[in-house]
Amino acid sequence: MPLIPWRPFNLDRFFDEDLIPLPKISLAESAMDVYETEKEVVAEVNAPGFNPDKIEVSVSNGVLRVKGKIEEKKEEKKKNYWRKEIRHESFERMTRLPTAVAENKVKASYEKGVLKIVMPKTEKGKPKEKKVKIEVKKP
Repeated sequence: MPLIPWRPFNLDRFFDEDLIPLPKISLAESAMDVYETEKEVVAEVNAPGFNPDKIEVSVSNGVLRVKGKIEEKKEEKKKNYWRKEIRHESFERMTRLPTAVAENKVKASYEKGVLKIVMPKTEKGKPKEKKVKIEVKKP
């Protein structure tokens, strides 16, 4: 009996195989970056192909929630489909914000498949600078 070489299990390759009828899940398609500047918290969400009118953004109790969906295109009876992959897609991302933001002043823009959400920090969330007096000790 021939020896079969041991290969580590590769989960990414497992889901890429066409033979396995499982839904393909890709977080990269709706990946979200959240970063902080001195005056605001900014989130950028990868949402290529999504209509901005079908994306919902909300901020409540220190949590950012972004939902989007693509409606399936209607199938035309005249076409003889060999393969049909245009379908309904959606995503939902939620994250706790690192600091307090002014929820009523949040703005969002969409450009080239990226949704950018700018959330101004409240006074409570802005870093405060405190000058520290240096005590000089005499020998």
